[in-house]
Formats: sequence, structure tokens, C-alpha cells
Amino acid sequence: MKKHKILIAEDDIDLGNVLKMYIEMNGFEPYLVCNGEEACQRITEIQPDLCILDVMMPKLDGFETAEIIMQSIDVPIIFLTARNQKKDRLKGLQLGADDYITKPFEPDELVLRMKNILSRVKRTEQDTIQIGNYLLHKKEMQLVHKDKVTQLTEKENTLLDYFYTHRKSLLKRNDILNAVWGDNDYFVGRSMDVFITRIRRLLKEDPSIKIENVRGVGYRFIC
Repeated sequence: MKKHKILIAEDDIDLGNVLKMYIEMNGFEPYLVCNGEEACQRITEIQPDLCILDVMMPKLDGFETAEIIMQSIDVPIIFLTARNQKKDRLKGLQLGADDYITKPFEPDELVLRMKNILSRVKRTEQDTIQIGNYLLHKKEMQLVHKDKVTQLTEKENTLLDYFYTHRKSLLKRNDILNAVWGDNDYFVGRSMDVFITRIRRLLKEDPSIKIENVRGVGYRFIC
């Protein structure tokens, strides 16, 4: 099973090492940095599933670090602080923090909060997919672009989900037909072509999304 990557930015080296060790013991893949600047430099390389940021750090504090990180990737954040001031908690929440823990704390508490956040994120990801500038809400069968909500048919919803799940792969026509329609005869194939045309039209507002027709083979979905 793939381990969740955890980026820890903590300038107290002793505490940082304790957290890293404890988080690793609980089945995660931790990466420890000692300041906000290094966290920002490594965020793209690491691509963490969750960030733990100390608020009081040199070079960049935790809040400044979070703002920069959130411009690069969408990732849950837990703030650690020795201060228990209301304005700090409000600032963290305004930045979109998922949790805020005041020092001193038990490592068990931190790990439990991490697990709760990652479990919540997983459930959300299963129901909602970001496709370029669009959001696909699979359960509601809705495609959202900015303020526009398009209600999809069941086949459109399933086909778009299948394309995204296998993005960048060369998908054979028969594989798509069997997976989405459960059949691959001529008339179903013609129906699929119509649905793909509809999907292209629905996604036209984002030019980075493409459904390439690979002649004689099938399609490749790129986003």
C-alpha cells in the first residue's frame, strides 16, 4: 500500500526528529525541513499528502509558508504553535488550515488528527474529481466550471470518470465500450462516439483538456 507523504516544517530540530520518527512508526513517509523557505522549495519535489507547519519559524513563518504552498498544490495543513492566541487561530483558519495544535501536545494526538484529515480528504476525492478547471461531482452527476453547473446523464458521468481515471493512457475502443456500456457491438460504438462529442463540448472552456482520437485504435484523455 502506498504510504502518505507528510512534510514537517519545524525549526526545533529535536522536536522535528521526534515527530518524524513517530509519524514514520505509524506508517507514513515523513520529510523534515527546518524552515519555511526550505518547505516551499521542496513542495513540488515531495508532493506531500499533508503538511505540518510550525507557526514560529525563521525566514518564513508558518502562515507565510502556507500561503506560498497553497499557490502550488492543494494540500491539507496542520499548524503547530506555542502560542494560544485567538488571532493566530483565526488567521490559520482563514488561510484554509485543516487543524491547529498548540504546543505542548502528545504525538498520539497529532497522528490521530492526521489520520482523520487524510480519511476525510480520501472520501472527498472519491466523490469529487478536479479535471483541469472543472470539478466532477460523481455522486450528484454534475460538472462544475466556475459558476456554471451542468447536470450529466449517467453515461456521460461514467464515461468522463473512466477517461480521467485512465488519463494519458491509450484506451482501445473495445475496452471503453465494455467498461462503460458492457457491450461492444457496432450500434453501441456509434453511441459512444456521440457521447465523446458531448464530453468534448462540455469541456471546451479549458483548452488544456483534450480527447485525442488515435485512428484505428481508440482515444487518449489528456488534462
